[in-house]
Parts: sequence; C-alpha cells; structure tokens
Amino acid sequence: MMISIDVLVGNLRRNIEYIILKFIASHLLEQNLSRKLVHIISGLLFVAAWPLFSISTEARYFASIAPLTNGLRLVIHGLSLVTDKGLIKSVTREGKPEELLQGPLYYVMVLAFCAVVFWRDSPVGLLSLAMMSGGDGIADIMGRNFGSVKIPYNEDKSWVGSISMFLFGFLISLGMLYYFSALGYLQLQLDWTSTAKKVAVVSIVATVVESLPIGKLIDDNISVPLVTMVTAYICFCL
Repeated sequence: MMISIDVLVGNLRRNIEYIILKFIASHLLEQNLSRKLVHIISGLLFVAAWPLFSISTEARYFASIAPLTNGLRLVIHGLSLVTDKGLIKSVTREGKPEELLQGPLYYVMVLAFCAVVFWRDSPVGLLSLAMMSGGDGIADIMGRNFGSVKIPYNEDKSWVGSISMFLFGFLISLGMLYYFSALGYLQLQLDWTSTAKKVAVVSIVATVVESLPIGKLIDDNISVPLVTMVTAYICFCL
C-alpha cells in the first residue's frame, strides 16, 4: 500500500513539474530568466513534495526516480539522440544541447543524492537544496538585472547577486527547516535563535564560495551544494 502511494505521489509531482516547466518554456521569456525559473521552481517543488511520500524506507528511492529520470532525459538530449528545443531553451545558457550534460545534469544528480542520502529527517540535505535551488537561482536573476556593481575579485559576480543569495538562501533555508520540523520529520529540538545563527553561517559560506572566480573549474551546481553540505553537517550534526 505504501509503495503504491509513493508511486502515485511521484507521478503526481512529476506531472505537476512537467506542466509548470512546459508553461515556462512555451512563453516568450528571456532565456536566462527561463533557465533560472526552472532552476528555482523544480528544486523547491521537489523538496516541498517529500512529506507527501509514505513513511516507508523505500520512499526516498521513489522520490529520487524523478530527478534520475530527468537526468537520463538530459543525457539523451545532450548527446543529440533526440531534440527538444523547449528543453534546451529552458535549462541552458547558450542554447547548445551539450550544455545539458553539465550544470543541468549536475543539478538533478544533486537532487537525487540529497533525497537518497539525507531525505527529510536531516537538515543537511534540506539546506543544500535550498541554497542551490533558491539562493543561487535568485542570485543570478537579481545579479543580471541589478548587478552593475561587481565584486572586486570576480567581475562576473555582483554585490546585488551575492547579497540576494545570502538573504533569500537564508530565508528559504529557514523556511524549509520550519516546514519539515512542523510536520515532525526533523528529530531536532530546534532553538530557533540558535538555528537561525547556524543557517546564517551556512548561507554566508555558500555565498562566498558561489562568488569565487572558480566557475570554469567547478560548476555552481556542485560547489554550492557541496560546501553547504559540509558546513551544515558541521553546524548541525557535530
């Protein structure tokens, strides 16, 4: 029975995400805006749906099916075995199919990893996805539209973008912890003053790493969640 519920929830969540992303791709949005809206919505929707799954130990694996399926889809289209202009427009920077094998693929792999490894009873995975999906996504939108003043050590990043990443990453992360705590999934006696300080530390570290001129060495969809995982583990689990 639990397995059938998980299958139903997984399919429902995947269908809702598909409709939303198709809507974004089909409207005349600027490509970078379209890409970042997909980045923000798909990740946060993925996490927000976790409480809908059953309490079975297999639930996390059913949840991970959606990003893994998307990963396979990205590989197929990235290798140009099949062409989908809407997909390419919605998740790539320059409209090249091979881009699907980089940032977008890393992104869905991180979603699956956090679901399987951390799931809904650990703040580590929740904070990682909040910073990657919400914080980094909003930072890019704000930076591109209002980021005329650049950070001295990285002219590709702006003060507005970094401040937005910290602020929205902090708020979304805190919201995620409250959401899962209120539903009883986080087995923590959260002192919210202390928790807010820890989340602020995590957000600052993730923001600093995202601002560094290392984009050509490591993708933000790897560096941001990775450093968030490490920092969140130190702050909440040690």
